[in-house]
Amino acid sequence: MIPMTAIDDLVEQNRARVKAHGHRVMPTEPLLQLAVLTCMDSRIDIFGTLGLQLGEAHLVRNAGGIASDDAIRSLLLSQWLLGTRSIMVIHHTRCGLESFDEETLQNEIANELRVKPPFRLGAYSDVGEDVRLTVRTLRESPFLSDAEIRGFVYDVDDGELREVPVAYSNFLKP
Repeated sequence: MIPMTAIDDLVEQNRARVKAHGHRVMPTEPLLQLAVLTCMDSRIDIFGTLGLQLGEAHLVRNAGGIASDDAIRSLLLSQWLLGTRSIMVIHHTRCGLESFDEETLQNEIANELRVKPPFRLGAYSDVGEDVRLTVRTLRESPFLSDAEIRGFVYDVDDGELREVPVAYSNFLKP
């Protein structure tokens, strides 16, 4: 007998959920007209932390919650096709991106794989400053509307969400 993998177990859980909950049709557009850009860290329960329900917000997750080209692509589509008007940037305490030096890890990867990643890995040393950088990057993007964009740090130990003030006057779109 082949042992079940984590994926097999999750597929079984899904089958049980479908039986219990049945079929429902929800609108494609998020009800709160909100998109959240956050880290992929499994300690962050965005729905629980923000009190969100299914269908209320778009979630865009990547390592560090950085404003990568793909994150901006997702936010652009969220705005243009599905009506989001606000963006929350949520980074968190004790993130793995705080634990390494960008250049050192890039070189280690290049030595091992014989190819250097063509993208920034996103290392940083100050979570608040990284939130400010992400918010500024989104505000300066020509692909995003003048939506409300605010940044926060989530504490993975106590669950508190702390807003990070970001001055907008220096980089408003023309």
